[in-house]
Amino acid sequence: MTLTKIQIVESIQNQTGFPKNKSSEIVETLLEIIKRTLANSEDVLISGFGKFCVKEKRERKGRNPATGDDLMLKPRKIVTFKCSGKLRDKIN
Repeated sequence: MTLTKIQIVESIQNQTGFPKNKSSEIVETLLEIIKRTLANSEDVLISGFGKFCVKEKRERKGRNPATGDDLMLKPRKIVTFKCSGKLRDKIN
């Protein structure tokens, strides 16, 4: 099962007693801070959870799956996630 944003909002609401609109505002603010930080090519480290890293991918050769033609893929940035040791231990 996938955890959705609305489920996170409801969980915050249930655990803190905040109204739903306040809980939603907290989640949206947190996600905006993370997005803005990653957009500035900065990493996001959340202790006990993990680290979101922005990595550069170089230009590389690719293939169009529909036609089989070779092409060059443009350089781009991607976001990776590495979980913390504490989270890894909890999962295992």
